[in-house]
Amino acid sequence: MTSVSQSRLLDLLGIELPVIQVPMAGATTPEMVIAVSEAGGLGSLPSAQYTEVDLRAALDRVLAGTRRPINLNFFCHANPAEDAARQSAWLARLAGYYAEAGLDPGMPKAQSGRTPFDAAACAVVEAYRPEVVSFHFGLPDAALFDRVKRTGAKVLASATIVAEARWLAERGVDAVIAMGAEAGGHRGSFLTEDMSQQIGTLALVPQVVDAVSVPVIAAGGIADRRGVQAAFALGAAAVQVGTADLFTPEAKISEIHRRALHAPDRPTAIANLFTGRPARGLVTRLMADLGPLSDLAPAFPTAGTALGPLRKAAEAAGRDDFSQLWAGQSFPLSRPMSAAALTRLLAGAIGIRPVG
Repeated sequence: MTSVSQSRLLDLLGIELPVIQVPMAGATTPEMVIAVSEAGGLGSLPSAQYTEVDLRAALDRVLAGTRRPINLNFFCHANPAEDAARQSAWLARLAGYYAEAGLDPGMPKAQSGRTPFDAAACAVVEAYRPEVVSFHFGLPDAALFDRVKRTGAKVLASATIVAEARWLAERGVDAVIAMGAEAGGHRGSFLTEDMSQQIGTLALVPQVVDAVSVPVIAAGGIADRRGVQAAFALGAAAVQVGTADLFTPEAKISEIHRRALHAPDRPTAIANLFTGRPARGLVTRLMADLGPLSDLAPAFPTAGTALGPLRKAAEAAGRDDFSQLWAGQSFPLSRPMSAAALTRLLAGAIGIRPVG
């Protein structure tokens, strides 16, 4: 049985089930998006991982598999200016690992990066007109935001504290994703990167529900039916689930990552070492040695450049010392199943079944 807030969000997004798949850069495939949307939820394509050409190709694959509503997700960061001194200091801190692996710190490295939402990305939204567009790390500038709204897309955005939720609602988003500290992957923070201010889903969701008039989507720590029931009891209109989808066959993750997810006693922590922004993942050797948060890590998304050769060498030896193993705190609750089956299972926790 759906509540008023759930019905409002289902109608707003044009979906049957109040389950949104997290757009996980590097792990979400077009096949996952198709499976979730076809099951009645909202499949989400992580668009920051693509060039414009590749995004169009991925969208074509998605639209060949489903005509149900989909979500295009974008990052709203600004690419940092060149900072040779900071990059040099970071590489010097990693020099011991290079020596241990028999690698030259000065070797050529593939640049790490993520594409921020810009005019080219907005043109893709205007051309394909997805039913939903979501943003991480705040919102784009007003002109781009208005262009997105004019396409008819409903806009979602992530908040990790109540102040961010109010900021988003004041600027016209259609729903707020309340991202508790338990969530895996990059924090959606944009008003602060002080991780001591981050609170859990149980505390965050009802505060956001009380603070804004738009529907609230709960994210973080939701991996099974109990988590869904708790989120709706707190006033959420839908849930957004990510880590549990890493256990589906539609997820594109390395065997190293997949194996690590099956070690239920392994802790997680929020770290900025891998990209330059705080993100939750399984604790690795690098996180244990340096501490998960370091002022030495270069600005997002460039911190990963120097780690690339180390990660490649370690993974070739079967180790995850330098791998970014994104996972939320509830990963031990996840079970292997298809993305469609997971979507239906979670929606069934509150007695909702897809039509037809």
